[in-house]
Amino acid sequence: MNALGPSLAPYIRSSRTLKKYVAPVAHWYADLMGYRKMGLKYDDLQVEENPEVQRALGRLTPRETYDRAYRFKVASDCDLHHHPLPKEQWTKPEDDKRYLLPHIANVLKEEEERATWDTMTVQRK
Repeated sequence: MNALGPSLAPYIRSSRTLKKYVAPVAHWYADLMGYRKMGLKYDDLQVEENPEVQRALGRLTPRETYDRAYRFKVASDCDLHHHPLPKEQWTKPEDDKRYLLPHIANVLKEEEERATWDTMTVQRK
């Protein structure tokens, strides 16, 4: 298990039959969650208190950081007024890409490598 939790996604993607049946349910559930109606992306919902996510957030480009802050500001305004965005401003499923996941994966990989180097023992010949 990693910082993002257990995932069956690789197994489901590898099976055509499972993907055929699970994908429509996954799309329905993503629409049901309502974060796209507020203009957010899936990675905006990551728990920021996690140290790995904190380090990954520090690696975002200035443009990605600005876009993330803007999405939060728009979502806060929508929540304050108790109205979602107009339908044409919702985040489209094809625009809802995982922008933070590659950074989190790199952080986890670096921590694993660091742990390997830290626990290495040197033996003399």
